[in-house]
Amino acid sequence: MVKAVEGAEDSKELAAEDLEGLNLTEDDVVVGISASGRTPYAIGAVEYARARYGALTIGLSCNADSALAAAAEHGIEVVVGPELLTGSTRLKAGTAQKLVLNMLSTITMIRLGKTYGNLMVDVRASNEKLRARSRRIVALATGASDEEIEAALAATDGEVKNAILTILGQVDGPTAAELLATSDGHLRAALDNSRATKTD
Repeated sequence: MVKAVEGAEDSKELAAEDLEGLNLTEDDVVVGISASGRTPYAIGAVEYARARYGALTIGLSCNADSALAAAAEHGIEVVVGPELLTGSTRLKAGTAQKLVLNMLSTITMIRLGKTYGNLMVDVRASNEKLRARSRRIVALATGASDEEIEAALAATDGEVKNAILTILGQVDGPTAAELLATSDGHLRAALDNSRATKTD
């Protein structure tokens, strides 16, 4: 991060070595990033992850029909055209790739059940700022009074998802935790399950 490793981007072998130390499995995703789409390190990383571990691979580049996209299971090619300063890929290419990575990480958070509507509900309230955010999120999700919100957060050790579930699902803290566990952490599914249980 501080000192450049000259020539590292030219080595497919170094990419394989770096991945070896990460204990990858077939449940992981490896994203190779290269503005040109021809950087050997990025290509080597997706090739190795795909062949050795069966990991899902994505090749993100800024050129059409790139070698990186061909090597990966899924290619994302954001063609931005020539840079204002020739070769300065921190401008258009870097910005475009950052937007794509933001989208990938946001979609991943949604699919993992870390959101409810447009709210991030997997907050770890480790300081006062985050505790205040937790209260706001529970308020937005439930419309409950300050007293109800404080009681719900206290009953769930400050867990936002659990607190929302205790209010909307009208269950206690341990039941909320159990419902979320059986719903793989997805709040909407846990709410549906709590309602189904009450109607049975």
